[in-house]
Amino acid sequence: MFPRSVLPVTIFACWVFLQNAAVAGNWLFVSLLQEKAIVTFERDVETGRLIRRGRTTCPAEPAILSASGNGELLFVSLRSTGQLASYRINSSTGTLKLLSTVNGGDDPAYLQTDRTGQFLFAAYYAANKVTVHRVLPDGRLSDAPLQTVPTAARAHGIAVGTKNHAVFVPHTGANRIYQFQFDPKQGRLQAAEPPYLTTPDSHHPRHLMLHPSDRWAYTSDEAGDSISVYDVDSKQATLKLKQTVSSIPADFDGSKNTTARCEITPNGRFIYVANRGHDSIAGFAIDQSSGMVRSLGQFSTEPTPRSFSISADGRYLYAAGQASGRLVVYRIGETGILEDIGRFESGPVSWSALCVDTAD
Repeated sequence: MFPRSVLPVTIFACWVFLQNAAVAGNWLFVSLLQEKAIVTFERDVETGRLIRRGRTTCPAEPAILSASGNGELLFVSLRSTGQLASYRINSSTGTLKLLSTVNGGDDPAYLQTDRTGQFLFAAYYAANKVTVHRVLPDGRLSDAPLQTVPTAARAHGIAVGTKNHAVFVPHTGANRIYQFQFDPKQGRLQAAEPPYLTTPDSHHPRHLMLHPSDRWAYTSDEAGDSISVYDVDSKQATLKLKQTVSSIPADFDGSKNTTARCEITPNGRFIYVANRGHDSIAGFAIDQSSGMVRSLGQFSTEPTPRSFSISADGRYLYAAGQASGRLVVYRIGETGILEDIGRFESGPVSWSALCVDTAD
């Protein structure tokens, strides 16, 4: 038996051990299109600040980044060659080891795994299609896709429901959101009924995020300077538009702005949209009974914020300035307000930023 005076210290020490055992590293990866490299930053989970830890040279121009759910693998679209790559993440150092490079198609704009981590979806901006590759046990991608689905112009995003059944793919060129049911046993997509939703002429949906409850979906509307809210029928894998709200101030010329990334906090309370032109991150509070959004205003960022990423604990948001080669770190307040707490050099052209937590 421990003496009573020792128990609090012992319990605290055990808590620290368990926390450290659960997460070995907290990383931010940033793809540098022009320099054909990926920069690794370590994230301080208490302060949100970044420490530059390394740099990985890529075989071609790296664009969008995505990670496996367990944080072991990083997937990279090589947009200049139309290839997809997989890397092993060293849990202690954040070092990347190239595992495979496979052919995909012209201009792979977005990557996302299914919920089991056994399959990788890719949306192609120029090839106008979606592919499904198998993720092999050793982290390599299958040489050929298991499935190729022709869609329409400028496929740009992918979202997968929490039950791994519904998959949505927004298209900026066709002004559509393709709707699929997914069979995780076979790794195959099947068109829902209807196979796609046509969005209003002014929208051009770019990225789509699903609420953690799977009840609602949100799109950043590239041409509409807006965020749109959809009701989700998870069983049928279909969407229904219910609300659209501007992402820019009323007095700003919308012709000088396009939206980019949108991302939701893990608790489902807030969603943010990147404004390229206004150069801001727009924040919105989500009503937890209806899914509808209320503007929290815009928060200044670096020029051309193409990409940003929210930490798994929902405390920090990291935004990459494509035009400046710098990152902005924001603390996410209890009310969803973003507080700028620091800016860091990343490099040209900072295309995609992604937070990844790795386990021992």
